[in-house]
Amino acid sequence: MAEQNQQKQPETQSSSPGVTEPILEMRNVHKRFGSLEVLCGVDLAVEAGKTLVIVGASGSGKSVTLKLLIGLLKPDRGEVHFHSRRIDALPEADLVKVRTRIGFVFQMGALFDSLSVAENVAFPLREHTDYSGDQIRRIVQDKLRSVGLEGIGPKYPTQISGGQRKRVAIARALATDPEVVFLDEPTTGLDPVRADVMNELVIKLRDELHVTAVVVTHDMTSASKIADRMVMLYDGKLIIDGGPEEIRQSRDPRVRRFVEGKASPEDLEAIKTRR
Repeated sequence: MAEQNQQKQPETQSSSPGVTEPILEMRNVHKRFGSLEVLCGVDLAVEAGKTLVIVGASGSGKSVTLKLLIGLLKPDRGEVHFHSRRIDALPEADLVKVRTRIGFVFQMGALFDSLSVAENVAFPLREHTDYSGDQIRRIVQDKLRSVGLEGIGPKYPTQISGGQRKRVAIARALATDPEVVFLDEPTTGLDPVRADVMNELVIKLRDELHVTAVVVTHDMTSASKIADRMVMLYDGKLIIDGGPEEIRQSRDPRVRRFVEGKASPEDLEAIKTRR
């Protein structure tokens, strides 16, 4: 299904000997919106068949990174590659072909309320393939079964729970059998039990479906469970790269505060009551 990879970044590095080619790669990527510089010279390589988790505070550029990797945003400087092919400069028609090989699960699911669950999962198949109606129905049933929602196809998004909607979104992302799936904050808004169902689904993507996953989250419990590798964004840069245990054991105060969920001295000073 995909190729292979290597990554190097600041504080620590977890790399695999003999790995030669990443499935996705950002090279010296810069991105700003007006006066706000979101990413500043980011290098990131995504290893095939693994789950990479990107963590960081709100506004640190996690979701922007996903959108750059899939071509929904273009870098101001730098390059984005998919299977060693530069994609950030491709025309839209060619980018559409690339995106059929990458599934995207948006934070709130982004299902079409006017379509049934089955029609939502079928949507990318109708848009990007010439499969027959019977073929599409079989694929939809298979993808819903794979996320534990067999039989839910006739219902509409407003008739199912938030956790079920996120699982439908995963089924839709898997419909075209992508090589890579991006998940943006998959556990946001879910109770701990439903969040763990999402975690198990992400693990299933890797272990049973052999799909590469890139997950953006600020949920350290989830990140620690699903990640083969974690990176952290801070002030537009990747400040650490390693396995979950390496991240937990980091002595970098910026990483420690995030892992432990502690406010910085600057944040505490800013909210002090002044008379």
